[in-house]
Amino acid sequence: MRRPKKQSRAFSSLTFTQQQLTVPSFPPNPQNLKTLCSNGQLTKALIEMATLGLEMRFEEYDTLLNACVNQRTLRGGQRVHAHMIKTCYRPPVYLRTRLIVFYNKCECLSDARKMFDEMRERNVVSWTAMISAYSQKAHSFEALNLFIRMLRSDTEPNEFTFATVLTSCAGAFGFELGKQIHSLIIKSNFESHIYVGSSLLDMYAKAGRIHEARGVFECLPERDVVSCTAIISGYAQLGLDEEAIELFRKLQVEGMISNYVTYASVLTALSGLAALGHGKQVHSHVLRFEIPSYVVLQNSLIDMYSKCGSLTYSRRVFDNMSERTVISWNAMLVGYSKHGMGREVVELFNLMREENKVKPDSVTYLAVLSGCSHGGMEDRGLAVFHEIVDCKDGFEPEIEHYGCVVDMLGRAGRVGEALEFIKNMPFEPTAAILGSLLGACRVHYNVDIGEFVGQRLMEIEPENAGNYVILSNLYASAGRWEDVTRVRELMKEKAVTKDPGRSWIELDQILHTFHASDRSHPMREELSAKVKQLSVKFKEAGYVPDMSCVLYDVDEEQKEKVLLGHSEKLALTFGLIGTPEGAPIRVIKNLRICVDCHNFAKFVSKVYGRKVSLRDKNRFHHIVEGTCSCGDYW
Repeated sequence: MRRPKKQSRAFSSLTFTQQQLTVPSFPPNPQNLKTLCSNGQLTKALIEMATLGLEMRFEEYDTLLNACVNQRTLRGGQRVHAHMIKTCYRPPVYLRTRLIVFYNKCECLSDARKMFDEMRERNVVSWTAMISAYSQKAHSFEALNLFIRMLRSDTEPNEFTFATVLTSCAGAFGFELGKQIHSLIIKSNFESHIYVGSSLLDMYAKAGRIHEARGVFECLPERDVVSCTAIISGYAQLGLDEEAIELFRKLQVEGMISNYVTYASVLTALSGLAALGHGKQVHSHVLRFEIPSYVVLQNSLIDMYSKCGSLTYSRRVFDNMSERTVISWNAMLVGYSKHGMGREVVELFNLMREENKVKPDSVTYLAVLSGCSHGGMEDRGLAVFHEIVDCKDGFEPEIEHYGCVVDMLGRAGRVGEALEFIKNMPFEPTAAILGSLLGACRVHYNVDIGEFVGQRLMEIEPENAGNYVILSNLYASAGRWEDVTRVRELMKEKAVTKDPGRSWIELDQILHTFHASDRSHPMREELSAKVKQLSVKFKEAGYVPDMSCVLYDVDEEQKEKVLLGHSEKLALTFGLIGTPEGAPIRVIKNLRICVDCHNFAKFVSKVYGRKVSLRDKNRFHHIVEGTCSCGDYW
């Protein structure tokens, strides 16, 4: 490439000392430069560049830039760029594009854009490199805006451009633009390309449009591990856990080769189902086939074991990690917190600070506050909250942290203090925060505050049946039966209904699902009869059905019949029938467990000597000899 007489202007960041340009006295040899780069001797190669001076050509610059990109050596790449400028070398489009890639790899996005803007001529690779740089840094607006500019410049996108820009099509605006890009992809005949198809289905899945994502997947003429993983992950991230596992099995039969990301997605789905047996199988498969133990996979294992109630395995994975990210610490802290193990949460948090390798983030503090709340350590929790307020770790508390404090004070019976705390918050209270306080009022029989909070909640979210039930129960505990009737009538008037409850239990690596008053299970008759027998037996031991959990206006006998059909009771009974005597019973519930089913589970544990583990949407309940780890507050 010819060099003009006029020198190009240099980037302000490119400054050099006389010592850096000092060169030894031996004849220049371009081949020597390539040899040095291939042997990893970049420093000597840069000296060779200075020796070559004006004799540097395209191949030598390309070799050096590739070495700087691979080693992410910012200073070295700047020296190459400066040498081009100082020797008046005009790099072709290819080398200018490589400079964009180099600056992006070295986290210098503004320098990459400066390089791009100075290009008088650009090709599709140049545009794609800059769009990719923005996409990788989650600068979606800039990536999409640049893509639109590219189209207006009459540069035709290729498959890599489409695959790259689709990753920026997030949010309402991004998704709408993504659908338009999909139309352009169809017109350009790139829809069947494996990279484009994977990005398309990923975009639809992240937007919650899983059916469209599955449609794209099924239309791909060939599938690789990326596209298969993307669709499995899409199902798992949307909570469609059974569909994710079913698809994983189907693809395995078809010969899909899985990688660590695939297994991480499958573990996410198994976490949602609390399928411990299947989770152990996946873990064994990972070990047997020596899948690389990347941090993301280990984090998924920690999460899976904790959500399946096996914290011992979670901690074992955590302790054996050679490298831990903040997500690793958070996964373990959240695990302890969900199990109500406040002391372990605080001990692990202190260890994190002592090691001082990873800085706590917002989620870390949420886990610690929640752990202190569930563990009855409100004073320690308040001290942690004040640390956040004082910006000890560089960020201010968010509304979720304030919500944890309200929950903490409510659990401790400090309901009035919790209400004052809400009034003094710098945020408007959310329904979740007020719901937490209403639950505390029910447990601690504070009717006055409960009535005030209940009325606010019915204004904020009039469709939430749980608020009506708790307020109704609170009135019932105070003997205010007219108010109980009024709340129940209000529910009818607004046509409020509870979400359908589902419970799962895994036996012999088969996941059994039960719905309220389930008539679909093959053992329905036997289960129904057994639940009635257990109810009679438990009543002799002191069990009293809690009729307030029934929302229907029916007589007492019918209410008890409704209670006996709850999905938790069916799953617990199935566990009693299907497991050996003395074996633990593990059940998962999609909603908050009702008071009556919680009491029923305690009698299963007490009468039959079983350890019962119940996971609802809020936390774990570990019941041993009739006593629950939640202290009857959840």
